[in-house]
Amino acid sequence: MFANISCYKFAPLSDLKPLKVELLAACKQRGLKGTILLASEGINLFLAGPRAAVDEVVAIIRAIPGLEDLAPKYSDSDHQPFNRMLVRIKKEIIAFGVEGINPAMRPSPKLKAAELKQWLDEGRPVTLFDTRNDYEVKLGTFKNAVPAKIDSFREFPRAVAGLPEKLKNEPVVMFCTGGIRCEKAGPFMEQQGFKQVYQLDGGILKYFEEVGSDHYDGECFVFDQRVGVDPALRESASAQCFHCQTPLTAEEQEHPHYQPPDWCPHCYVPDVERERRQLVARQARWDVLIDPLPGSVPHDNRRPFTVPGGHDGATLGSALAGAFPHLPVLHWENLVAAGRLVDSRDQPTALDRIVRAGEYFVQLQPAQIEPAVNARARILHEDEAVVVLSKPAPLPMHRGGRFRRNTLEYLLQQVYAPHQPRSVHRLDANTSGLVVCARTRRIARRLQPQFEQGGVEKTYLVKVHGRPAEKCFTCNAPIGGVVGPAGNRSIDFDNGCPARTEFVVRSYSATDDTTVLEAKPVTGRTHQIRLHLAHHGLPVVGDPIYGREPVRPGDPGTLSIEAAPLCLHSWKLSFDHPLTGRRVTFEDVGPDWPG
Repeated sequence: MFANISCYKFAPLSDLKPLKVELLAACKQRGLKGTILLASEGINLFLAGPRAAVDEVVAIIRAIPGLEDLAPKYSDSDHQPFNRMLVRIKKEIIAFGVEGINPAMRPSPKLKAAELKQWLDEGRPVTLFDTRNDYEVKLGTFKNAVPAKIDSFREFPRAVAGLPEKLKNEPVVMFCTGGIRCEKAGPFMEQQGFKQVYQLDGGILKYFEEVGSDHYDGECFVFDQRVGVDPALRESASAQCFHCQTPLTAEEQEHPHYQPPDWCPHCYVPDVERERRQLVARQARWDVLIDPLPGSVPHDNRRPFTVPGGHDGATLGSALAGAFPHLPVLHWENLVAAGRLVDSRDQPTALDRIVRAGEYFVQLQPAQIEPAVNARARILHEDEAVVVLSKPAPLPMHRGGRFRRNTLEYLLQQVYAPHQPRSVHRLDANTSGLVVCARTRRIARRLQPQFEQGGVEKTYLVKVHGRPAEKCFTCNAPIGGVVGPAGNRSIDFDNGCPARTEFVVRSYSATDDTTVLEAKPVTGRTHQIRLHLAHHGLPVVGDPIYGREPVRPGDPGTLSIEAAPLCLHSWKLSFDHPLTGRRVTFEDVGPDWPG
């Protein structure tokens, strides 16, 4: 944990050069980082580091004549918010550019946080004047406050000139982040004829510390890597654009135009050629990433297990047996003996332990090597909202079972880091073809309902054993919800869920008894196309579950890379673009199936 302090003090200072050397050495010796500004008018500082080290430097500064009552504001962060330690000598500790303003000699009256809250609670007539820059105000300010509407503090005189004349005879309470700008803003406003000017003592940060969030909306911008703090003085989720320096809320960081370090929603400029080059670069990065496959390098694997509600109060052994019926008891006994079955604190546990619903355990699997997959995906399209790619097979989409790194999800997030695109629908590991991914959670929330509610038109190519009696046919057989030992489902006319798939013959094989069909699933049940075709006596070529070979409990759900492929390919997808609302259609090339 790091202690963060910010404080300033207007006081006459001299011998600034030796003072700079002394303070820089004191901070570096104690591992502190931040900035100290020194001027003949006083000191302004932001420091972070271990609490004891910060307190020692504060004591050193308080020993300087005129700075005895320095009063830092403290907050904590879980990381160091500054990159280096600087001590600088400046003409002013806060750049204002107006001569004759001396806060040390003639400050404006200060209003304590509790007193301002009382005024606002009572509804007293008062104008709250935000002296900060526009980009700071964006993250939060007092309710009904009047913003200065400036880009830098040097523009403040212009902002004052634009205030209504009547305010010169009414109470005005200025505020800023920590109070330093108001120290100069107050005397300046008094020079301009304002008769009841107050400054919020300690600024917004002191108000948060003493009063909380009453009468304030949002958070407070701070000038370090934290960007913003909430009323509890905790680091917020806000970020700042590297390119234009605009603070970004958590929602803006979800916008597809937020692409650090290059762009944010406020400075993004569309460029077709840049986007084309970026797509080529992404594909090149993908091709490098899969050679060798990430999962082919030994790595430690953590397989989590959460106790289901039905095993509340049972032993851990029985909960595991219920969740993994295909694994023998000896498997778990060996894990326990090796100390590789641990609880949420990474402490070894035993199978006779009584567990509660929702309790979390982990299987530790050191130096794992994952089965080989076909990871030669092609990125077909990307824009600010979606990524469309052609998934090869076999390739699992998500982590699970034997796969963690040899998955579409892992590869996608490595290629697009620091962003984390996520697929908005699923293809089985053994199914190839088009996959649509959302660039952000916000876009995913817009796209997923289209897939769930039938708003997406999907067309598959599928090769089956046999020849249909008709060129066009439909299957409406309901699909049951019971999952078999190999992940298989079944047609269930009594209790199954409604399902509909439309089929059209594309071609008959001239060399064997197979047919290529177009399949359009109107509903989206698990294994729907494969089940419906098997029900019609037309099993999919290469289907390890519903094909000509019987289901064998314990068979892996993902085919080996040497096995004959499952001949099912996601060929076309049409959906409403989540940003424009226009209907868009993507088509993959046809699969190269043997035979």
